[in-house]
Amino acid sequence: MSQTITTVAFVGLGVMGYPMAGHLARAGLTLRVYNRSSDKAIHWVSKYGGSHHATPREAAEGADLVLICVGNDDDVRQVTTSEHGALNSMSEGSLLIDHTTASAELAKELESACRERDVGFLDAPVSGGQQGAENGALTIMCGGDNNDFLRAEPVLCHYARALNLMGPVGSGQLTKMVNQICIGGLVQALSEGLHFAEQAGLDQQRVIEVISQGAAGSWQMDNRHATMIAGNYDHGFAVDWMRKDLGICLAQARKLGASLPVTALVDQFYADVQAMGGGRWDTSSLRKRLGY
Repeated sequence: MSQTITTVAFVGLGVMGYPMAGHLARAGLTLRVYNRSSDKAIHWVSKYGGSHHATPREAAEGADLVLICVGNDDDVRQVTTSEHGALNSMSEGSLLIDHTTASAELAKELESACRERDVGFLDAPVSGGQQGAENGALTIMCGGDNNDFLRAEPVLCHYARALNLMGPVGSGQLTKMVNQICIGGLVQALSEGLHFAEQAGLDQQRVIEVISQGAAGSWQMDNRHATMIAGNYDHGFAVDWMRKDLGICLAQARKLGASLPVTALVDQFYADVQAMGGGRWDTSSLRKRLGY
């Protein structure tokens, strides 16, 4: 039997997880947190209350819901199924949700591990970046059982603007891959457009003010054009993480027999940015490749 969600364990207090967990604490839920760097967990508790714990296993003990927001597949395994992982202390009827952008294969692996323990599972990667996490305006793409989704929905809505069940386990991760494929192409196109405008002697800001009102408009254009024009990339979603995500997309495409020529090209452009020392720059730094 599933229980009412009142106590939540949050594992991973990075630039996304820290504010996401904060929204839950402000909503009145009891939070038990874990972070690889304990100083950040201690700071979070001093700000929001709740309790911090030495391992994911300890944080998950007694929790109705465990939320994971870490870096990659191996990080997720470390905090869920390893000796000190959360699954080792989760009770029957509790729920595990992975917000990490990871592979669809990992989602199915976790579902199997959860099923053995009578624990529900959703793969639920997010989009919206640090700004979306801080503003409680993330888009969440879920894969899993509808009953688990309906149970989690009231909790996830505390930091989501849009929340959808896309299909069975793995569907959330596959949808996030589509998201990253589209973003990569958009940012490259915006970079080339601004570069062209500069070379043509146009006022880049005025160009954006005009074309953003038409068919060329996008979230990337609205939210990244000013910093791209200024050559400021010390913010936002890091190139290193985007390359990780695009690697997942390209690997999945090979399994599906899907052709992603533009995505493969943009991935190599991001490799160029990394070689320039921009691994931690925002993804909009594709503009930097073109000279600014």
